[in-house]
Parts: sequence; C-alpha cells; structure tokens
Amino acid sequence: MRQKLKARFFQLLRNDLVHNSTALYGVQLCRKIFPLITMPYLLRVLGPSVWGSVAFVSSLGEFIVLVIEFGFNLSATREIAQSRHLPRKCSRVMAGVIGAQALLASASVSAAWLASRYIPLLRDNPHLLWAGVFYGVFQGMNPLWFFQGLERLRLAASLEITGKLLGVFGVFLFVRSSWDAWEALAFQGIPPMLSTLVGLILAYRLFPFTPPTPSLVKGAMISGWRLFVFRSGESLYGAGNAFILGLFAPISSVGYFAVAEKISKAVFGLLNPIREALYPRISRLAVVAAEGAARLVRIGATVMISGGVVLGIMLYVFAPQLIHIMTGSDFRPAVTVLRIFALLPPLLSVTYSIGLQWLLPLGEDGTVNRIFLTAGALNLVIAVLVAPVYQHIGMAVSVVISEIYACIAMVLVVASRAPLWKDATFRRSKVTTLAKESCDG
Repeated sequence: MRQKLKARFFQLLRNDLVHNSTALYGVQLCRKIFPLITMPYLLRVLGPSVWGSVAFVSSLGEFIVLVIEFGFNLSATREIAQSRHLPRKCSRVMAGVIGAQALLASASVSAAWLASRYIPLLRDNPHLLWAGVFYGVFQGMNPLWFFQGLERLRLAASLEITGKLLGVFGVFLFVRSSWDAWEALAFQGIPPMLSTLVGLILAYRLFPFTPPTPSLVKGAMISGWRLFVFRSGESLYGAGNAFILGLFAPISSVGYFAVAEKISKAVFGLLNPIREALYPRISRLAVVAAEGAARLVRIGATVMISGGVVLGIMLYVFAPQLIHIMTGSDFRPAVTVLRIFALLPPLLSVTYSIGLQWLLPLGEDGTVNRIFLTAGALNLVIAVLVAPVYQHIGMAVSVVISEIYACIAMVLVVASRAPLWKDATFRRSKVTTLAKESCDG
C-alpha cells in the first residue's frame, strides 16, 4: 500500500494539470501577495489622500487592461486549447490577437489623454496618469493566454514572477514620499512589460510568425467580442469600482475602499489558479468528452466553493487585524468595507466554478454576457445613488449586491440549461453540437 501511495504521489507530481496549477499559483501569489507586501509601506509613505489618487489612476489602468485584453484571455485561450496540434491555426490566432491588441492599445492611450482634459485629478497629475497608462497597456498585452491555452505555463510564470520581484524592489528603493506616487504605479508596469516582450519572443519560437492582416484582426475581434462584453459588465462591479467611487466621493474614501478591495481580491486570488488551470482543460474536453468535462467542473466547484467559504469567514473574523497590520491607524474606516467584502469569496467561488467554468466552454457566451452586463448596470445604478451619501460603505454594498445577483443568475442558468449533476443526455447533445461547430470553424 505504501508503494502504491508513493507511486501515485510521484505520478501526480508529473501531471501537467498539477504543473500548470503550481505555475499559476506562483503568478497569483506574485499578483496578490507582492502588492500586499508593498502596500503597508506605500500607505504610510503616501497617506490616505495620495493613496486614493494612486488607486483612482490604477483603476483607470485596469479599464485599459480590460479594453486591450478584449476577452482574448478567454476566447483565444479556448481557441489555442482546442487547436494546439494545428500550428498554422495557432499562429493565425496569435497574429489576429496581437494585431487587434495593438489597435486597442492605441485607442486606449488616446482615450486616456482625452479623459485627462476633463478630469481634474488626471489633469493635475500627468506623471501619475501616464504611469497608469504604461501599466495598463503592458498588462493588457501580456500573452499569458497563449501559454495557458497550450498548458505550458511554467516559463511564462517564471517571467512574471521575476518581473514582480523587480517591481517590489523598485518601490522600496525609489518611493520615498508622496511626490513619488507616480513611481509606485510605474513599477507595477515593469513585470507585465517584461512578460509581454519576452513572452512574444518565446511564442514565435514555438509557432511560425504570421503577420496580422485585416481579416485575422477582424476574426479575433469577432471571437473576443462576446467575452469582451462579459468582461465589460464584470468590470462595472469588479475592476473599476475605485474609479467610479472617485467620481462621487472624496479621494480619501477611495483610499479606504481601495485598501479593503485589494485585500479581499488578494484573498480570493488564492483560488484563481484552480480556475485558470482547469479552464483550458475543460474547454478541450468540452469538444470531445462531455462527461469528462462535467466531472472536472464538479471537482473544481467542490474545491473552490469550500475554499471560498473558509476564506470568507477568515476575512470577516480577522478584518480589524488585517487592516491594522497593513495600514496602521489611519485607515480604520476600511475595516467595515473589508467585512462587507467577506461575502465575496463564497459568492465569486460559486459564480466562477459553476457558471463560467461550465458555460463558457459550452459556448454560452451570450448568456454569460447578459448576466454580467445586468449585474454591472445594477452596480452602476446603486453606486450613483448611494456613493455620494455613504461613500466607501455604499460602494461596497453596491458591489456585494451585484455579485449576489450574478451568482444566483449563474446557478439558475446552469440548473436549467446546462445541468452539471444530471441529464447526461443533454450534455452529450450539447458537446456534439460544439464539436461540429469547432470542426466547421
């Protein structure tokens, strides 16, 4: 028995899915933990108001990331995963995505400059603005989706981890006062810049170079459009909350909100590698093996939901200690926001594991879009009504209400249209249709 367990253990260590999950955990730890390492230092050096300005511009950078990614991190990952043994097709997918992202990056930079003409905080802090744009452009063009689709993530993860370490050292070495706020944001752009440049070189060593043509760019935009709509709806109550709050509330309230939001996202980020490692595998299985895909989704859902509940409880219980350790005494109002956000890990774990991990591989992009656009519109309406009065507290409640709606809607759709725990006949017919569409494509 001991020999069998030992053999099983070493077999597990050689499993590609385990390797990819480990690599993604390294990336997520860097993306979530490293900012938590620098955040206590920055909060004490910058103070609530300047930190709020950084959070506001950083949120603008996340909007730029959203535009440049354009859903390619889901649509292109799915295409690469389903065509990994067709080098020419993978090369064409890559050319279309890169060409589209170059156009979107140009449009984003122009839009940011135009916005700075009308938003005082951006107009008065040009260095901070362009540091945020620098981060947004390179983070948006990061080709991690390509390696994720191939399930070859270790090298890409190593690049990002190295860049994140350089960024952390840069913050501690060069950010000394509130006048250096723009440098704190600029150093966030160094890791994605390195990952993007080196990642593209490595990608073109794996597949032959195909120049972006108008038809390839158009095809990539069409493939990513539905998922861009989904990401846009999600961003209205996910990535852009600090930016939205900054339009209605004092910049110090943005600082309180942003601290709690970053901590809660870092906590839930501990579950992201499970989702990101499973998604390309489920996308591939969805074309050829319905029951295998459904079984993998059920296993992932069990792990993620259990972890989400545990993380949510811990976040609520230890909120005062986390805020005190991370920020000191100047950010006490953030404790209430963080306790409200303790509901997010359980809600998000259900939304992502039961909804997105199953509906997107089955091609239910339109359904997902409607759910997230409605949730995003709901968040925007509630925020406009309550943020001017209740500021950071109102914004946090608005986010949670939107997440509750998205979670319930996703579960209802899965139960009625793509059941996971019964109706195998439906799954087989769905996958037959999906496989036919893939072959036709």
